[in-house]
Amino acid sequence: MKNYIFVGCDSHEKTLVNKIAHNDGPLESKKFGASRTGRQKLMEYLTERSRQAGGAQVVVVYEASGQGFILCDELTAAGFRCHVLAPTKIERSSKQKRNKNDDRDAARLLDVVRGHYLAGTHMPAVWIPDLQTRDDREPVRARQDLSEKQTRVKTQIQMLLKRHGMEKPEGVGTSWTKGYRHWVEAIGQNGPAMQSGLRQALTSLLRQLQFLEDEITRMDRALEELADTPRRKPIVEELLKENGVGVMTALKYVTDVGDFKRFRRGRQVGAFFGLAPSSHESGESQDRKGHITREGSPSARKILCQATWNRVQHDKGERDVYQRLVDRNPKKKKIAVVACMRRLAVRLWHIGLQAQLRMEATAQQ
Repeated sequence: MKNYIFVGCDSHEKTLVNKIAHNDGPLESKKFGASRTGRQKLMEYLTERSRQAGGAQVVVVYEASGQGFILCDELTAAGFRCHVLAPTKIERSSKQKRNKNDDRDAARLLDVVRGHYLAGTHMPAVWIPDLQTRDDREPVRARQDLSEKQTRVKTQIQMLLKRHGMEKPEGVGTSWTKGYRHWVEAIGQNGPAMQSGLRQALTSLLRQLQFLEDEITRMDRALEELADTPRRKPIVEELLKENGVGVMTALKYVTDVGDFKRFRRGRQVGAFFGLAPSSHESGESQDRKGHITREGSPSARKILCQATWNRVQHDKGERDVYQRLVDRNPKKKKIAVVACMRRLAVRLWHIGLQAQLRMEATAQQ
């Protein structure tokens, strides 16, 4: 029998609540701070426990969260095994969901890892990206966040004008064309004196909008530079050949996937992006499919949705596929859009995988 020290760690911003066991032995509770000093004390304690257990391999698991992978990096560097689990894929009974606290969560994590190592049960571990991939994700997230803020400010401006009965004159054009923008700016500069509050609020929002537009321009240049780096350029260039795929979409896809070889088939790609249908089948009730699971990154699905609509509008082949799906059920057009999103996600994976394999083959020569 192999020799293990199992640790289920319920990680929080300030505390690390741990349940520790030697092989199938009884549980022990230990609590440490989540600071750098606290994490160091945890590793020192686990090192001593391993020594007392005859050099047992330490295996630590914790749930993925906004804390990132710093704890996993430090544990791995210290010579321990570490797995980060997907919270949404850890099975919990209704009673466990109603009676939840840190100790029970840590014990549940311990049961999952111990069952996996000693009995071969499933452990829903996530893929841990390398440091470079994590770093490349940050400007992409920042650019997407700026776009969402810009949309919110534009909506605030339109609602402000609507509350004050300001209707755009004829000939201005649709919202946020150059003519519309000039009309809005003119209101902020030359509005009636009785509406000084409107002018002040409007000019403030316009300044915010201008700032966001300038930041978007800067981040677009940063993304262009990222797309031109040797580690990203070969794959991004191939993805950009697809209609509807721009630099932002390509980089978002590449950085979210990370390693294209970690998927074996297109079905896994659809599930990764949360575009696979849920199922509820039991007994003789077979093939009952529901809405998509929506697992994975919502921001990635948003980018895929935008790219899909672009393809439907400008790519005849994709437009024919979309229309064929709509004709099957005209009242469920969203189903057609989701199906096209899944098609695009899988297609980009095939393209990216081949580009990555060529890049790796070139590097080995």
